Parts: sequence; C-alpha cells; structure tokens
Amino acid sequence: METWTKPGPTTGPQETLLYPTSDTSQTTTELRDFFAKARNGSVRLIKVVIEDEQLVLGAHKELSRRWDADYDAFVLPLLDEQQPCYVLYRLDSQNAQGYEWLFISWSPDSSPVRLKMLYAATRATVKKEFGGGHIKDEMFGTVKEDVSLSGYQKHVSSCSAPAPLTAAEQELQQIRINEVKTEISVESKHQTLQGLAFPLQSDAQQAIQALKQKKINYIQLKLDLERETIDLVHTSPTEIADLPKRIPQDSARYHFFLYKHSHEGDYLESVVFIYSMPGYKCSIKERMLYSSCKSRLLDTVEQEFCLEIAKKIEIDDGAELTAEFLYEEVHPKQHAFKQAFAKPKGPVGKRGQKRLIKGPGENGEDS
Repeated sequence: METWTKPGPTTGPQETLLYPTSDTSQTTTELRDFFAKARNGSVRLIKVVIEDEQLVLGAHKELSRRWDADYDAFVLPLLDEQQPCYVLYRLDSQNAQGYEWLFISWSPDSSPVRLKMLYAATRATVKKEFGGGHIKDEMFGTVKEDVSLSGYQKHVSSCSAPAPLTAAEQELQQIRINEVKTEISVESKHQTLQGLAFPLQSDAQQAIQALKQKKINYIQLKLDLERETIDLVHTSPTEIADLPKRIPQDSARYHFFLYKHSHEGDYLESVVFIYSMPGYKCSIKERMLYSSCKSRLLDTVEQEFCLEIAKKIEIDDGAELTAEFLYEEVHPKQHAFKQAFAKPKGPVGKRGQKRLIKGPGENGEDS
C-alpha cells in the first residue's frame, strides 16, 4: 500500500488514505476450482468480486441460448453502479485450448477511487488464474453502454479496422506500388503488376486450415513460375531456433509461423507471416512475381480462411530471425518523441562579410 496524506487545516488533523500500489488480493480455492470446471463446461458467465482482499465468485450463469442472445440479459443486470467487478463471458467459438471467453473489467465512475485502483491492480491476477490463452477479447467499461452487446460489437469492429497510415507510410506505399512495373513493348509501355493471384494448390489450402486449427506450427510456400501456382513446400515442426535454417539462401519463399510466447504475463499464440527474398541472388522475374503475389495471398489467407496474422515481416537473410527480433516485431516498443538536433550557428565575426560580387575567373571566364 502507498500512504498519501491529504492536507487539512494547518491546526487540525490530517486525513491519511491508503491506495494499493500492487496486487495483494488472493484467489480463493473455491474460485480457482470453479474456473477449472467452467472453462470447458456449461457455464456462460462468471462474475468475480473482491471481498476482504480475496478474489471470490460473485455470481455465475448457465448456458441458455446462443452467446449473443444471452449477452445483455446475463451481463447487464449483474453490473452494480457503485461496485467494480470482473465478468468472464463464454463465447461459442473455440481455440486449441477450448472455448474462448470475453474478459470485462467493470469500473463505474461513481465507485470509490480506492476500489477502482484495487480492481485495476488485480486485473492481471484474474486473467492469470483463469488462463490468458482462453481469453479472446477484453473490454473496459464505466457505463453499461460500453459493455453491452452493441458496445462489444463496436469494439470488435474498431479492432478489425486497419490503423490509419501516417503521411510517410502513405508515401512509401505509393512508391512500392509504382515500383512494381515491367516493360512490355519497345515503346516502353508499362503494366502494373499489383496483386497477381496465383491459385493455392489443395495441399497448401489444407496446410493453412491446419495452421488455423493449430495442428501444425509452420508452413513454407513457393511459387511455381511455370504453372503459375502457389505450392506447399513442407510443414515441418519448427521452433524459433529452427527458423533461420528454414530460409533458403538462393530462392524466395513465403512462411507462416505460429509464434508461441508470453507478453506482459499472458500466453499468446500469434501467426507471423515471413516473406524471405535473398536479394539479387534471384532473377528479376522471380523477385517481381513474389512481390506481386504476396498481397493477394495474404488477402486470401485473412479473408477466405479467416486466419488472423499478427505481424508481416520481410527479410533477406534467415539469420535475422532471432527470438528477440520476433518479439520486438510483434510487440514493438513505444519510443518517445525526440526533438530534432539543431545545428548550432557558427562563431560570429570570424569569417568576415559575404562577398556579393565574384572575382575574375570564378565563373570560368578568362582573366
């Protein structure tokens, strides 16, 4: 606890308030056992509250109808206007660990400040005890509209929308579009090869589906330049340490890797797309076709197979693929803005006045 003294009258007593600076709440055995039972059972909703500095089961609801039909009728009546709480709501979708859940942190504006801080400090403990791999989405709300079904649908929509590009990113995107051109006649006419769509062979499609279901953790694809298809190379089990050996040194490839790691206390399984192009060891045609087919392949994987890709990476050497590199690519650090260095002015009075008229011969004339 952190002690903060609230100033009072100079001659009177001072009020001392206690605020939590770290999580000291413990999970009861009853709640821990209920979590284990509920994760893959018939429980639709779990409400968790803090009582006597312990995380306890506040309420629960059994399955009734589809998740969206149950949602408002189950969630909203359990939210107290004065009391924060956590709500775990089971969706109908599943991942490799079982049913997926929505984690809601409810902290109404009218609740006491100390309670808000206590619940904020305990949030990570609740997720850890329940199992971060089961949690698909998280929401925070101060009014019921934030965490209603319509509020959740808006949250999902905003998360799926592409982030706006900065001016520099827009300029770079346009440069890349304009670069992908090839001469097709002696008059130097050009055809833009944006988004060529080579078909995925059936075994490659099956591999992507298996990766989505997390039955495999690595896919390598290549272009058949003669048949104009995207073929499966292999799906060998691959750890992070194996990745550099998977990158050919003389030909381009597309790779999908299920990156299993921990971030801020949560266990995550993120799909990373790696486009490897070993520089000028490949022909111009190969470089151009791999670059042009990449975006349409990713569109197909994300839209038709509904496989979420956490990060897209381009490399020219497999040695770049270290554990530290992958982590920083998937979870980039937020760099503070640094003011540009201003070049100091030169010393005053050392060089004399600038000449406005050039001397003879300085423009190339004869003296």
